[in-house]
Amino acid sequence: MSLSEKNTPLLLKTIPVRIIIPVALTILLFILTIFLLIIPLIEKNMMDVKREGIMHLTESAWSTLNLFHSKAKKGFVTHEKAKLQAIKHLQQLRYGPELEDYFWINDMTPNMIMHPYRRDLEGKNVSDFKDSAGKKMFVEMVKTVERNDSGFVDYLWQWKGDSNKIVPKISYVKGFEPWGWIIGTGIYVEDVRMEILAITHKLIFTCSGIMMVFLILSGYIIWQGAKVEKDRKKAIDQSKLRENQLLQADKMTSLGILVAGVAHEINNPATSLMLNAPNLKKAWEEFTPILDDHFTSQKDALVCNMPYGKLSERINMMLTAIEDSSVRIKRIITELKDFSRPTSTDVENDIDINQVVKKSLELTQSILKKTTNHLTFEFEDALPKICGNSQKLQQVIINLLVNASQALESLDQSIHIRTSKAKASHFIIIEVIDTGPGVPSEDIKKLKDPFFTTKRDDGGTGLGLSISEKIVYDHMGMMEFVSQLGQGLTVRILLPFPNKEKKS
Repeated sequence: MSLSEKNTPLLLKTIPVRIIIPVALTILLFILTIFLLIIPLIEKNMMDVKREGIMHLTESAWSTLNLFHSKAKKGFVTHEKAKLQAIKHLQQLRYGPELEDYFWINDMTPNMIMHPYRRDLEGKNVSDFKDSAGKKMFVEMVKTVERNDSGFVDYLWQWKGDSNKIVPKISYVKGFEPWGWIIGTGIYVEDVRMEILAITHKLIFTCSGIMMVFLILSGYIIWQGAKVEKDRKKAIDQSKLRENQLLQADKMTSLGILVAGVAHEINNPATSLMLNAPNLKKAWEEFTPILDDHFTSQKDALVCNMPYGKLSERINMMLTAIEDSSVRIKRIITELKDFSRPTSTDVENDIDINQVVKKSLELTQSILKKTTNHLTFEFEDALPKICGNSQKLQQVIINLLVNASQALESLDQSIHIRTSKAKASHFIIIEVIDTGPGVPSEDIKKLKDPFFTTKRDDGGTGLGLSISEKIVYDHMGMMEFVSQLGQGLTVRILLPFPNKEKKS
């Protein structure tokens, strides 16, 4: 093997390096020259041209004011009319590529006389008006005119007609002494930057094309390595996610079995309580007259270390509490069963939502009267009828009314229920609005979660809204919640109705 053949692999390794390094240094020097010297120089020249442009535009607008002033001075029009005509004329003037650049007028006070995009400032004193950096730009304009009669002022201002976008702006202002006005127009630094950016993109594209030959191979290798690493991490993450999902599913299955078992076990004693408590109370009521007669002559007699009169009252209270508690236990069991039960498909035709709401109000009237002195309702006439189950929808409305009553903190707070037809859509809207304390934003999304409740200490189970949302969903509807702390909660139900268009 010859010496040249032995050195061939070494040459194959060293020649590319010898080529790439000088070329790369040349390209780097070229890029630095463009970005550090040429582009800043272009930007400066473009900015000077823009400044000169707005100066000439302001001078032209100043000439317009002078023309109207001359008409008034010669008696063709009054000074007030001349001012109004000048304002109207300049208010309509637009220039620029998109015809969105404009002129404005303020006086030396300064008061805003005319601004096409900020009509809210017209007629107001803007001496305290500041940009987002705290600069009083209109005061600066007055100072500039007082010093030099005209000049440039830089500040932060909204992007043309978009009040949400604030960008740097440079304006040229010039005083019109006869009327004590200042007229001005400006350029957005963003415009110049966009033009520079377009030039920069072209240069980057050109440089990238030159460098692509040298970088494509290494880029491909890096991309492949990154892709493999990304796929590996993705597979690990998916494996962990599936594992967590399996654990969660197993927990929910166990919870469902536990809940079903508890509900089944409690159901029989709860039923016994519900059946026996009223009978026991009835029996006590029948015994009471006899016992009253018996203890009439023995007023000092004690029963269970307690005077008979107090014991009688306490037994009444205990029997009532037993009856109410048994009803509550039965209701909780029913809610648990309803929540886990498959969706019922039975529906009724032609349900009148107003009648459903009115019936719900009748059933909850006694509860609502105890919690508020301001119960109001508003029903839209001739609402379209929907297909559904009136009892289930009534259950939803009753639950929302009870929740609203429980949220109130005083009798002065109010509950308002309203029905209406949505505009431009086939939905009926039911709204239940309370003026209670409201719900924190972090809890709004949890309201429909099973077992979530803000009334846990008051006996809430957290199933009412979950079941209500399920019923509304079965009716192809939606349930929305809107709340701010201290301003109450609005629950909005949207239910679709058939689109029965008249046939010709």
